[in-house]
Amino acid sequence: MEPIKVAMIGLDTSHCVELPRRLHSPDLPANEKIDGMKIVAVNRFETPFQGKEGLDKRQAQLEEWGIKVTEDFEETIADCDAIMMEINDPSYHLDYFSRIAALGKPIFLDKPLAGCIEDGKKIMELMYKHNTRVWSGSSLPFFPTLLEAVREFHAEVDIASAFGPLGNAPAGNSLIWYGVHTFEMMQKLIGHMGAEEVWAVDNGVSAVAVTSYKDGRRGVAETVRGSWVYGGRMQAKGNIKTFSFNSSSALYYNLLLQIRSFFRGAPAPTPMEKTFEGLAIMCAANKSIETGKVAKVETLD
Repeated sequence: MEPIKVAMIGLDTSHCVELPRRLHSPDLPANEKIDGMKIVAVNRFETPFQGKEGLDKRQAQLEEWGIKVTEDFEETIADCDAIMMEINDPSYHLDYFSRIAALGKPIFLDKPLAGCIEDGKKIMELMYKHNTRVWSGSSLPFFPTLLEAVREFHAEVDIASAFGPLGNAPAGNSLIWYGVHTFEMMQKLIGHMGAEEVWAVDNGVSAVAVTSYKDGRRGVAETVRGSWVYGGRMQAKGNIKTFSFNSSSALYYNLLLQIRSFFRGAPAPTPMEKTFEGLAIMCAANKSIETGKVAKVETLD
């Protein structure tokens, strides 16, 4: 089987090196490599998240692996089977998605879906209009430790709690930019959609958001400044399951496995409607922090 030829848009995130590393680097052990895909071109441009010096270093590494880097967008997508949008600054996502939504190629849109609810809605509208095969999400919900905890929890979850880091975004909203990992973990633990409202507070050490669901379930997401540990808890009628793990290179490997399956025709591992609901939950959390009141979770309707 010929490898899937992937065009990568963006060079302002570490993912732009770490994901190709697992496809192209000759120095990786065999059990850390992913076959069946290759990056054929990368579109480079500056954002508030990365300037020229950082882009130059990343370009040099990619070129060492034989990957073409170009500032020409059309050249980047000219000869590909699939596209990975790896743009760290989510304010760029709508613009670039609008350029590729109608190409008929599967797209991985790296987290978060967008930087605001309005852009998220427009991305979803474009997806529906062009029947685009697209998946957007964090790698954290697919970490083996979390998935094992979900498998071992033999009950309907009443309360799901997740915690993770709160990084400081160079531009835009930090809760959306980095909190997406924790919020999507919480969504994975909850299992179903149906978020209605969010109450949230930022106490300086962390931002804590409590999401209420239509059927009475509660989802708690706590994003902590200066802590790079992930974990969570599922609870139901006295039945409790906890888990935790540190960030590791395995996150990239597991994410690429999901991307490869999707590019080969498998359904998106997370429906885009659920990804949008995650963005809507984070936007509601921001509104609640700003106003000190409960905020409604916006829907696509």
